[in-house]
Amino acid sequence: MKTIIEPFRIKSVEPIRLSTREERQQHLAATGYNLFGLPSEAVLIDLLTDSGTGAMSSLQWAAVMRGDESYAGSPSFYRFEAAVKHLMPFKHVIPTHQGRAAEAILFSIFGGAGQRIPSNTHFDTTRGNIEASGAIGDDLVIAEGRDPRSEHPFKGNMDLERLEAYLQRHAAEVPLVMITITNNAGGGQPVSLANIRAVAELAHRHGKPFVIDGCRFAENAWFIKSREPGQGERSIEDIVRDCFAVADGMTMSAKKDAFGNIGGWLALNDDELAEQARQHLIRTEGFPTYGGLAGRDLDALAQGLREIVDEDYLRYRIRTNAYIVERLDAMGIPVVKPAGGHAVFVDARAWLSHIAPLQYPGQALAVALYEVGGIRSCEIGTVMFGRQPDGSEKPGAMDLVRLAFPRRTYTQSHADYVVEVFEEVAAAKDRLAGYRIVSEPRLMRHFTCRFEKLAP
Repeated sequence: MKTIIEPFRIKSVEPIRLSTREERQQHLAATGYNLFGLPSEAVLIDLLTDSGTGAMSSLQWAAVMRGDESYAGSPSFYRFEAAVKHLMPFKHVIPTHQGRAAEAILFSIFGGAGQRIPSNTHFDTTRGNIEASGAIGDDLVIAEGRDPRSEHPFKGNMDLERLEAYLQRHAAEVPLVMITITNNAGGGQPVSLANIRAVAELAHRHGKPFVIDGCRFAENAWFIKSREPGQGERSIEDIVRDCFAVADGMTMSAKKDAFGNIGGWLALNDDELAEQARQHLIRTEGFPTYGGLAGRDLDALAQGLREIVDEDYLRYRIRTNAYIVERLDAMGIPVVKPAGGHAVFVDARAWLSHIAPLQYPGQALAVALYEVGGIRSCEIGTVMFGRQPDGSEKPGAMDLVRLAFPRRTYTQSHADYVVEVFEEVAAAKDRLAGYRIVSEPRLMRHFTCRFEKLAP
């Protein structure tokens, strides 16, 4: 069979309100053209993020009813811990309410003024937590990872030569080495198992711990299985274990590849570091056997970790994004290729070349998609990454628009609708205008800044 169907049946539905273009224009003006400020009821297809927006299964809802809300020593925690350790062989698993809390704890230990944290590409909250500690985050992705049109199968890979030189040059300033799988800010691109192992070897040779941001670990494992020589006959579970076996720790947003609506964790092997992390957790999140989560959340995540490694699901998940990428590419819309795991990324800088990077072409495209079709997407470019720690601004490495698909939430007809909205935007793309920021916070400005539309 050629058609890859959704490997699930729909048991419960919620309505989508079909707004008008005039209503959407009013919402945009009221929020200062920041799509994060939109009420979700005003959105037809919400592709802002795949974080916590997926649909839980019937078995996950059943697990919710099993949840035990004891303050300390809940059996829900031990089921959660066992599910994590089944896939990721770490000694200590420390639950948090979401991934950025795990990052905050990690960088309370490893961050600080004068420190530098290398990765393939730090995403927004990771970079925000690094910079909030006083440290600097540096991106060392391979050159192909900065080229939207490169067909390299593992564009999320760390540049090993640059990392080697970096570790020699900044030896005293680097407390750890990180890598993100998949590389979200670089187009949802995967990292090969060989590269993960090589980065770990380099870090350890220089005496540095190696930590994986693993929020889309299952999607990354699928790409390893389907693209990396020698991995095609192996199970997803075994590939996942191999990815984490060489790491000293991990951060995780369980709102991605654990099918959770909330949750995350920090995992470590070092006893002393884990004790420091737990003490921080108690101050800010909660007791170590719940960490800011209800027992029902922990049980739902334990079940989600069993479901996420299903190969039929992963095949469908990856194919959905590839389908849209193929349709947009056929229309001449520049997209990041090959298709990533969790999202479609459009190269707004290339498509809207009449808008200068510091006038935010990604934001212009994201606003147009909402105004025309009610689709909420996310700018991954100069708005998100252009403001520098010293207060200056420069264009981001790329100006992308990410359409992140929630897990098990939308169907094929929704995908076709997205393509049709792009067709309508394409007809008027040369008339789209740029934006300027009129107010912004010091860190992670893209969440709450306000824009003003420039004259065409």
